[in-house]
Amino acid sequence: MGTHRDWYSRGYFPHCDQPGKIQSVTIRLIDAMPTARREEWKDLLERSGGNARLDAERRRKLEAYLDAGYGSCLLREPMVADMVEEALLHWDGKRYQMLAWVIMPNHMHFTFEMAEGWPLGEVLKRFKGFTSHEANRIFGREGSFWYPDYWDRYVRDRNHLRKLIHYIHENPVKAGLVGRAEEWRWSSARFGARETTREADHEGKF
Repeated sequence: MGTHRDWYSRGYFPHCDQPGKIQSVTIRLIDAMPTARREEWKDLLERSGGNARLDAERRRKLEAYLDAGYGSCLLREPMVADMVEEALLHWDGKRYQMLAWVIMPNHMHFTFEMAEGWPLGEVLKRFKGFTSHEANRIFGREGSFWYPDYWDRYVRDRNHLRKLIHYIHENPVKAGLVGRAEEWRWSSARFGARETTREADHEGKF
């Protein structure tokens, strides 16, 4: 258990850490961004100025890099993707309430409501630490698995939540991995009605 930090920054995107907030988070593997284009994506990460339109455009460009499937794509291994999903859902209803998620070959998106006493940074640190250790054990490798930082954005209203969940579920379709969202094995889209119910349960949060 820890103390929530409200708004803070680790040098790139600002992070929002407040109990009861619904957050959408993206984490990626250590090699998911191509080193050959480091200056380009580093510039995207560092430019800000608080302009919402520019921030949204930066995110679209950065997420396009991820969807291009750069790097080793270790999350493509079913055993590893299963382990990561099980770890994510293990604390559902305890450290957070999960609303939607998808595990892609080199990154993952998830949206959840934060619980009191479980700061966002601490939740992600524990999740990434455990899954990194287990993935390295499965592959018989050493070294970093996840990139240290993460992208998060708090959900403003019901319309924003619907759009985020739709984006999360459609990510494998957009990347050309499946024809329909519910066909992707590592996504809440395959549960359909249950996730729609969870979304409706959170309408009173706004």
